[in-house]
Amino acid sequence: MYLILLGAPGAGKGTQAETLGATFGLAHIATGDLFRENVAKGTELGVLAKSYIDRGALVPDDVTVRMLLDRLARPDTAKGVMLDGFPRTMQQAEALSKALAAQGKKVDRVLYIKVPDTALMDRLTGRLTCRTCGAVYNVTFSLPKKAGVCDKDAGELYTRQDDTVETVRKRLDVYFAQTSPLIEYYTQRGLLTEINGNQAVDAVGKEMVKAIEAIA
Repeated sequence: MYLILLGAPGAGKGTQAETLGATFGLAHIATGDLFRENVAKGTELGVLAKSYIDRGALVPDDVTVRMLLDRLARPDTAKGVMLDGFPRTMQQAEALSKALAAQGKKVDRVLYIKVPDTALMDRLTGRLTCRTCGAVYNVTFSLPKKAGVCDKDAGELYTRQDDTVETVRKRLDVYFAQTSPLIEYYTQRGLLTEINGNQAVDAVGKEMVKAIEAIA
């Protein structure tokens, strides 16, 4: 089963991916993690990607797709995967479709976690991130047990520079400009299921599980 998780920054894709992975045995593949892993290991693709990143250029879609296909070949993807952070543009969606088709595979479902702008702003500007493990908390609905300290490793919690109101607004504007065509693209192909992300985490999870069970 090949799933795509769509949703703006702050929609809760990472949180829901953990639940879906445990429920259905699916591997969670985030493109950001793929870049970091390949760069850290100094793989051929990692070195190539870093050459673009270092000069402030976008990593070409074909490089990202090749990283993705390498990742899909690992044993933990046997039951399927959830793609998080890819595709983000129409060009990437088409490149992914062609790459999967060449292997006799296809996207089975696109789950779009829809959250109102105001809620996204509250979530993102209220985020606290652990400096050591990267765990994320929120001053409104997900506080750590001890103020300023991560529950997982006692690391310091801080507000990232890209979580300021002005920066968050720009990030959301860019996201919606890029992904609005994707929503239409997958809707026309009968693959998109809209999930109400403006509810309790458990309720969102149940809605997503139900959507996947409908195609499993």
